Amino acid sequence: MTVDNNVAVSNGDPHVEELKREINRLKKEKGAVILAHYYQKGEIQDVADYIGDSLALAQIAEKIEEPVIVLCGVHFMGETAKILCPDKTVLVPDENAGCSLADSCDAEEFGKFVSAHPDHTVISYVNTSAAVKALTDVVVTSSNARDIVETFDKDAKIIFGPDRNLGGYINSITGREMLLWDGACHVHEQFSLEKIVELKKQYPEAKLLVHPECKRVIVMLADKVGSTAALLNYAKGSDAKQFIVATESGILHQMRKECPGKEFIAAPPVDSTCGCNDCNFMKLNTLEKLRDCLRDGKPEIHVDSDVARRARRPIERMLELSKK
Repeated sequence: MTVDNNVAVSNGDPHVEELKREINRLKKEKGAVILAHYYQKGEIQDVADYIGDSLALAQIAEKIEEPVIVLCGVHFMGETAKILCPDKTVLVPDENAGCSLADSCDAEEFGKFVSAHPDHTVISYVNTSAAVKALTDVVVTSSNARDIVETFDKDAKIIFGPDRNLGGYINSITGREMLLWDGACHVHEQFSLEKIVELKKQYPEAKLLVHPECKRVIVMLADKVGSTAALLNYAKGSDAKQFIVATESGILHQMRKECPGKEFIAAPPVDSTCGCNDCNFMKLNTLEKLRDCLRDGKPEIHVDSDVARRARRPIERMLELSKK
């Protein structure tokens, strides 16, 4: 999604508005493009040139002409941009913005798992390190996982990693029996079934929107299961006026901007009373850190050249299959 910064939402905070002006000035001065994931804080989404889910950000990065990409998301997204754009400078606001799902799949251990099943095709979710992608035949996102899995024969032997919930969901809707790595996202694992049931009673007309990284018991209640972008598009096209949203709360910013007059209720995690379910890593990025990385040209993403070469093939295969 391309963003028109001239119509970005203002919160009226003079400090925030000054930071936004400084970021826009530095962006032009450095020849930079800002990419932001839907899970970023709203104020970061408002200064981004492009907003999207993992698939969209990879597709956008591949086509960018400017010399500097600032990826406001988590570390694996910066790696993906660098792999696709090796001649560009790729910056991230906070190098500690990792990913619990990527961390649940150690490359060395995954390599042993793959080696133990040499007759299997390896499909890896994009939420993985470059080193894991280098062990992979094709990368997928939640947007295209089903379509890509279905390009393989029905009886094909497939390893799917690292998200057991997404892999299980794809198995259930395709009739596959993919061998699943036992990983998960800390955000999507935490949604409370009991609290969602209570919300559905409180808002009986609300549609429940669920990301496929959620546990199966949550997915089974959904009116719509899909990637972050798919959930946003469903909300935009639906006649419903209320939605309960079971994915990271950052997407609510775009949902509310693009669907005025509709109400979006964040599905709560098990251990919270605030009703929000935030990714601790995504929220490490701030306007101050974004300003600083533009100004200082760091933290910069680097990927080992051999790893990048091997990881590029499955990413490019994903992008090619996504065009069909």
